[in-house]
Amino acid sequence: MKVVLDTNLFVAASFNPRSRSARILGEVARGALVMAWNDGTRGEIRAVLSQIPRLSWEQWAGLFREEHRYRGETHPEQFFLVPDPDDRKFAALAAATGATLVSNDAHLLDGRDEYDFPILSPGEFWESFLEQS
Repeated sequence: MKVVLDTNLFVAASFNPRSRSARILGEVARGALVMAWNDGTRGEIRAVLSQIPRLSWEQWAGLFREEHRYRGETHPEQFFLVPDPDDRKFAALAAATGATLVSNDAHLLDGRDEYDFPILSPGEFWESFLEQS
């Protein structure tokens, strides 16, 4: 199963290693989930983790596997309904790769019916993942 993970999952997992966000990242580390990423999403995640005391980019850097890097075009401008321009890159990547976008962001979750790819909270995704496993 392919996922795009929003920055807030990395932050939540860093603060609470028992959270569903941490469990999802654990499944990426284990290879049960494929995390699609591109330079824009990786750059934002790295920048945010580097700015918050007690959080470490190095803890998660290994999850960004080169074979899962997406080098094709994405079109964040098509996601103008997403109020935060920084979140548009995650939606665009999910759309381009056919992945499920997992996010705690209320703006993304509130607008999910507007898009033709799944946008789930970590809790929703985890329940779905367990059902499929």
